[in-house]
Amino acid sequence: MNLKLISLVSAITLALTACDNAEQSQAPAKPEVKVVQEVKQDKKPGATALTQENTSNEQDPFIWLEEVEGEKALAWVEENNKKSLGYLKSKPLYNELYEKNLKVYDSDERIPYVSQMGDYFYNFWRDANNQKGLWRRTTLAEYKKDKPKWETVLDLDKLAEAEGENWVYKGSNCLYPEYKRCLLNLSRGGADATVVREFDIPSKSFVKDGFSLPEAKSNISWIDMDTLYVGTDFGEGSMTDSGYSRIVKEWKRGEPLAKAKTIFEGEKSDVWVAAFVTHDKDKSYKMIYQGLTFYTSDVFFVTDSGLKKFNRPKDSSLSGITNGQLLLELKSDWTVGGKTYPQAALLSIDIKDYIDGKTTFTEVIVPDANTSLSGVSTTKDYILVNTLKDVASELYRYQYKDGNWSREMIDMPALGSISVTGVSDQHNNFFVNYNNHLTPSSLYYFDSQTSKASVLKSLPAFFDATPYKVEQKFATAKDGTKIPYFLIMRKDLEFNGKNPTLLYGYGGFEISLRPSYSSTVGIDWLDQGGVYAVANIRGGGEYGPRWHQAALKKNRHIAFTDFITVGEDLVASKITSPKHLGIRGGSNGGLLVGTVATMRPDLFNAVVCQVPLLDMKRFNQLLAGASWMGEYGNPDNEDEWEYIKTYSPYHNVDKDTDYPKIFFTTSTRDDRVHPGHARKMVALMQSQGHDVLYYENTEGGHGGASNNKQAASLNALVYTYLADQLK
Repeated sequence: MNLKLISLVSAITLALTACDNAEQSQAPAKPEVKVVQEVKQDKKPGATALTQENTSNEQDPFIWLEEVEGEKALAWVEENNKKSLGYLKSKPLYNELYEKNLKVYDSDERIPYVSQMGDYFYNFWRDANNQKGLWRRTTLAEYKKDKPKWETVLDLDKLAEAEGENWVYKGSNCLYPEYKRCLLNLSRGGADATVVREFDIPSKSFVKDGFSLPEAKSNISWIDMDTLYVGTDFGEGSMTDSGYSRIVKEWKRGEPLAKAKTIFEGEKSDVWVAAFVTHDKDKSYKMIYQGLTFYTSDVFFVTDSGLKKFNRPKDSSLSGITNGQLLLELKSDWTVGGKTYPQAALLSIDIKDYIDGKTTFTEVIVPDANTSLSGVSTTKDYILVNTLKDVASELYRYQYKDGNWSREMIDMPALGSISVTGVSDQHNNFFVNYNNHLTPSSLYYFDSQTSKASVLKSLPAFFDATPYKVEQKFATAKDGTKIPYFLIMRKDLEFNGKNPTLLYGYGGFEISLRPSYSSTVGIDWLDQGGVYAVANIRGGGEYGPRWHQAALKKNRHIAFTDFITVGEDLVASKITSPKHLGIRGGSNGGLLVGTVATMRPDLFNAVVCQVPLLDMKRFNQLLAGASWMGEYGNPDNEDEWEYIKTYSPYHNVDKDTDYPKIFFTTSTRDDRVHPGHARKMVALMQSQGHDVLYYENTEGGHGGASNNKQAASLNALVYTYLADQLK
């Protein structure tokens, strides 16, 4: 098992990941007070003054919109939806884009990506006939065929119809090593909170009187066939301030959950607590993860003599246990055993020595200044290390022998994005997906006997990429840092400042925006005459922990000014001009574009702000918001609110400033980023006389859409808006 999946569950379950499913399928320095002043001084004509404060509920006239399903709030949503949808759907382009998008999303010409469990390869599939989807499996021999024969394990459409529920599949947790029993996560409408039910693979049915949990943000792990570790909502006081499990119990089959034995209790201020079992072939290790903040944690071995805390920096990540070696990824320098290991290094140590308290670490890889670790996976005898070098992927295979790590580079196409999938500790074969902005995904199969990767499946080109080219450029920030960005445009583009241009960004949570093929971008934007740009700003993970930490908390303004710098570079190079420049971001990216829209409304003429954070005074009190204080700071602390308030969009929008017609989108069923953020921002701007658009999907969760039709419609709305604003 890849331990990094556990140590980063918060990044999967809790993090604000890039939510645009059609486009991107993600220790701070302590500057002096003058940094805040520099943000103010960087204003250009027409920019908002950072003066408005809204520091209490009594001063917030729109707090009633935080009542997610309140009658008054939903009536407001319906009224705004009607207005915005009426406007956008009246444009001929909407129907054209919707039909094209849906045809792609429902196409059978997609790669069925798989995960391996035992001798089977599992896939979840949606198409026109299976809107909610099929959980299915096949063998390797079948999967290698152009048209594999699939065995349906569970039909979500039939299940939802039979039970009268809007079920959305949210993954499975199956019992190692036979994988015959699974715990399925089913979400109502796409929310993060799920119902958990035990499922029997051989009979393809739910287990009568089996393990089950009501709707909650739960975490579960098999100990054996009749025992689970479980963290869930056990009632009053059992959840953290972030809305996740604080207590972990050991639950025996047949006993009421209320009688399960408590094995660990975290603090209410913790982000998240969980227990899990990880396997290294025939050995297993029981562990407890205590998320102290979003980026720091304590980890314990569960032993017969009690808990034994890992000797590791609290901000490091556990990346796996394989062949007796524990892998540890550093986020900061670490001095131990008389040696200093550098930030971003991947270390290994014999797990028996580690448990005994030894610190005889070996450096697996120490990335240089242009390189970062993008992912670590384990197979039967190897570890696979995916790196980014100036935001382009490279893949290496490492093997441990005689106290040293040897490595070989896996031969893959250059200047693109690589993702490893289908790994198993029972085999050395695996799959690698490759794509870039203009090259559709190809799935390679790596055969360990030949040590070569060959194309097994490929996507067709959903748009003609022949007229376009990709360039990587670097804009220079005021502090001299080179900010990379990708530019996708026509080969014969005329640099006249009139090209409709969309700039996409995220800039947070150490999430990297890698080269990524998007049929939606090609069909809905490039083919409509647009230019597309992706900014790899600080706050992301493109150059490792240092790139992320450069924009944490008090330094958050760096992410915003980096994004503005890229926008200004697009204008200075005459690719576009403010009249024709639009920006788009979701989740943390929604905060990004919402903030820069208030900072530099003169630089952009269109803003797509999706499932955003916007009220940074109350973000930590709404849903999972408290878990993100490690990224932004705590607005309840006066000294931290002093810098947060300088950029909080809800507190910096101004009635006397001209803004572009911003398009806000969110989802009623988003239980990660509260829909109240977008609702309140729109209501405030409307009260100030600003013209804005708003669309709230009544389901869809944090991704904004729960099926192909909703995704096709959402992106058609977005690109219709952009075409109309930037023409």
